[in-house]
Amino acid sequence: MTEPVTEPVTRAGFIAIVGAPNVGKSTLLNHLVGTKVSIVSPKVQTTRTRVLGICIADQEDSRAQIIFIDTPGIFQPRRRLDRAMVAAAWSGAGDADHVLLLVDASRGMNEDTKAIIERLKDSQRQAVVAINKVDLVKKPDLLALVAAVQASGVATEIFMTSAITGDGVAPLMTHLTGLLPEGPWLFPEDQISDMPERLLAAEITREKLYLELHQELPYAATVETESWEDKEDGSVRIGQIIYVERDTQKAIVLGKGGRQIKRIGAQARTELEDILDTRVHLFLFVKVRDKWGDDPDRYRDWDLDFNA
Repeated sequence: MTEPVTEPVTRAGFIAIVGAPNVGKSTLLNHLVGTKVSIVSPKVQTTRTRVLGICIADQEDSRAQIIFIDTPGIFQPRRRLDRAMVAAAWSGAGDADHVLLLVDASRGMNEDTKAIIERLKDSQRQAVVAINKVDLVKKPDLLALVAAVQASGVATEIFMTSAITGDGVAPLMTHLTGLLPEGPWLFPEDQISDMPERLLAAEITREKLYLELHQELPYAATVETESWEDKEDGSVRIGQIIYVERDTQKAIVLGKGGRQIKRIGAQARTELEDILDTRVHLFLFVKVRDKWGDDPDRYRDWDLDFNA
């Protein structure tokens, strides 16, 4: 007699990735999902909005859909945009089934991380802790950091990871999968993010802008996808505006003879073609808009609370 085929259990749930700025949240998310869904740069607070990264984890007895919420880095806010970003981070953590706290091994238990831990404790939440960038520190320093995290009382489990190399990510993923409740999936199997393509395209260009001009350009820059046209030959024509706050910043973005913006555009176009799997015609323009960071429309685009 043939044994009946047992369908694997399905699981689904939300896990918020929180941490201080530049601890590797977006890098880890992209590694888990297997493609770019959140931009990465050496500049702190690069992520401005809540980003969902959706991945499928197959276990022996279950198939899980994990919806990761990549949140802006949590820090002491000074500007309106800072306050909105921090509010979005805590909102993402509050809405999630579980919290994954990333700690930068090279920076240890700094003030931002301590403040996050205290906020979690105040809200009576615990977290799975991943100590990231472990390849950058010596073992005695790592052991001391583990002891400090354990002493905080916030960690249910502690994992050692390197989001860049992928070391330690598989055990972390297995553990997180086991935390999810049984239930139907919440998104189609082939969906990897809820970010609209127009916004993702703008974010990709902003990433290249930061990577090229990390030292020269302050945070007073943003990118908006103004037009998107699907051509008959299957290619896409994308028009974007880079907003800066001063003429001097516009000159930096353009570069001598327009060479800098051409380089940024070429890098963004190459990555967009890889993500969209089609030919991309990308046109970039630079405009000066004083105090764009106080424009409510920008906050709506990023799903941020202007009045946070």
